[in-house]
Amino acid sequence: MRKLLVLAVPALLVASPALAQSATGTVAIDGSVANRCMFTLPNATISLGEISLVSNGKLDPAKVNGKSATLNGWCNGTASTMTVTSTQLTTPTAAPTGFDNRVDYTGTAVANAVSGSDSSLAAGAGLPVTVGQFSGDIVVTLSAASSPTNGLMVAGTYTGNVQVTLAPAV
Repeated sequence: MRKLLVLAVPALLVASPALAQSATGTVAIDGSVANRCMFTLPNATISLGEISLVSNGKLDPAKVNGKSATLNGWCNGTASTMTVTSTQLTTPTAAPTGFDNRVDYTGTAVANAVSGSDSSLAAGAGLPVTVGQFSGDIVVTLSAASSPTNGLMVAGTYTGNVQVTLAPAV
């Protein structure tokens, strides 16, 4: 029996469990936020009322210049831009010689202390300006009002607009 016992002891030593070991696993977490710009107040109206001088029927630039409206928006990218596009104030009624049915002007938008502008005299948008990250008011102001010939203004309703485009960094 002694022999048997001696043989059994080394077998138990080999079969006994090893000392406890620890191991660590890691779960990586990631996410993203896309570059974007949004308007929280995307529309406003500048009501000019009567835009001609009652005394001579010609455009009264003072009725246009300095008028403003406020949009509100935000951009979360450091290279976000703003572009302004101004369209002429027009009425569909034809303008015979000596009359004008159009008012040209410059629309300027200020966001994050940066100004972008566009004249309605030139087709297309003004140059984009970098506004970066911001959240707040975008003040749109009209200036440099004129009519093509400084003629009498045709009676009618005149419409136009200033479009402000916020674009995230690409």
